[in-house]
Amino acid sequence: MSKKNNKPSNGKVKKIVKRIFAGILAAIAAFVGVTTVITVIGLKSNLGKARSFPSAESEELKVENYADGCWNIYTDKGLKVLQLTDIHLGGGWMSIGKDKKSLNAVAAMISAEKPDFVIATGDISYPVPFQAGTFNNKSGAKLFAELMESLGVYWTVAFGNHDTEAYSYYDREQITEFYSSYPHCLLQSGPDDVDGSGNQVFNIVNSDGIITRSLIVVDSHSYIDGDIFGIEWKYDNIHDNQIEWYENTIKELNAKNAEKAVSTAVPSSVFLHIPLSEYKDAWTEYAANGFKDTENVKLNYGTAGETGEIVYSGIHEDGFFEKMQELGSTDSVFCGHDHLNNFSVKYKGINLTYSYSVDYLAYIGIKKLGSQRGCTVINIAPDGSIDFSAQNYYQDKYVSYYPKEEVTMQELGK
Repeated sequence: MSKKNNKPSNGKVKKIVKRIFAGILAAIAAFVGVTTVITVIGLKSNLGKARSFPSAESEELKVENYADGCWNIYTDKGLKVLQLTDIHLGGGWMSIGKDKKSLNAVAAMISAEKPDFVIATGDISYPVPFQAGTFNNKSGAKLFAELMESLGVYWTVAFGNHDTEAYSYYDREQITEFYSSYPHCLLQSGPDDVDGSGNQVFNIVNSDGIITRSLIVVDSHSYIDGDIFGIEWKYDNIHDNQIEWYENTIKELNAKNAEKAVSTAVPSSVFLHIPLSEYKDAWTEYAANGFKDTENVKLNYGTAGETGEIVYSGIHEDGFFEKMQELGSTDSVFCGHDHLNNFSVKYKGINLTYSYSVDYLAYIGIKKLGSQRGCTVINIAPDGSIDFSAQNYYQDKYVSYYPKEEVTMQELGK
């Protein structure tokens, strides 16, 4: 008697495989459909929140655009600048709640400080899909732009590495064009022959036509040396043609003041996202001396809360800091990028300062911590002299329009 063959035929196997494959595709389609709906609803809700904040405009500034990326701000009263950094608005279905917290924090600080001008030093958007739930970097950008328009304060941007990831939908030029469509945004792409987008200069000009201080914003780029996704933390440096542009800009500004019989260099401040390597040099020297001042380094305030390399600067050498020293104009540099660093040091005659960050999303567990969250307030006097301070968000003076979350005030650097 012959044995019965219980093995399924090739036809049955193919049908089973097809059903499994169809089931997987259906599950993926359902997941994408559900998350898309959640994203649309969540983004609409957060856009409504961004538009709900009352105006924080202190006094309408008189501004004039005289070239691509070049502005004059006319005032005899000095200027109050607020630096924000690493806001990290995801704009996707996974970040809806955290985005609300970020919008609330930004609005509270701007509303209380009433700055004349806001400079956001990068990573406004955070379109990292496994944390934000989207590749669309314009969603986070739109949340911030709509918020700033509601608050009615002039603002600009120094791009960070996350604003335009390699896998994001929009590149720097497209996001620049998007931001610049908003009336209070002064961001422009800058000179075509200079690398990056958003290399800009903002001159504070008094009624005598004298430039009392210039604020220079520089694109510090993103990842480099094949690390297109930033997995190895290989960050770029300021490029040679940017340093040349900076030098030419300072010389042109000095020449304008010379026409007004001012012989000294125009004082200036630089804003960028990724810290210069001198931040690392300064902190390393300070730490090696038992966390005491040295001949080269004087601690203004703050500490380093990051681990590992402590300062995640560009991996190559550039001559930007040396050019600042040579020209004798820039006395202060302000950056972001390393969320748990909030120190300010005077290094070889130039103040190197981290701002507090805003981030609720990028660092695991950071939404529950508060010592690192805040802003930098920069007061520029009528004569161009500068004073700046780090301000933590959880002070009583920052009254939130919506309820402020409870956090742990951790001890940074321990």
